[in-house]
Amino acid sequence: EKIELPQIYFAHQREVFQRNGMWLTAGDWGGPREDEKVEKRQVRYRTVGDMSCTGAVDSDAVTLKDVIAEIAASRLTERGATRADDKLSEAAMEDRKREGYF
Repeated sequence: EKIELPQIYFAHQREVFQRNGMWLTAGDWGGPREDEKVEKRQVRYRTVGDMSCTGAVDSDAVTLKDVIAEIAASRLTERGATRADDKLSEAAMEDRKREGYF
């Protein structure tokens, strides 16, 4: 379809910290905490969301062909491994709706 993809789908160097087994980007939304170390890693985002609810994954996929190969080989779902709200609480998405996020 020749649709341009956002650059976050491709691996790049980013400053991230780990929380609940996910790499998150620092921001005013709540991270990192004092005990969470920020480090520079090559990551990509498997889904598009904002940095308060989407985690990154370690990746070397810098081209579309690389991304497709990575997805084909992965045993993790595209959303399941990186949706931070799911690890925060069972009702996190519902809480966001009530707060007017959606």
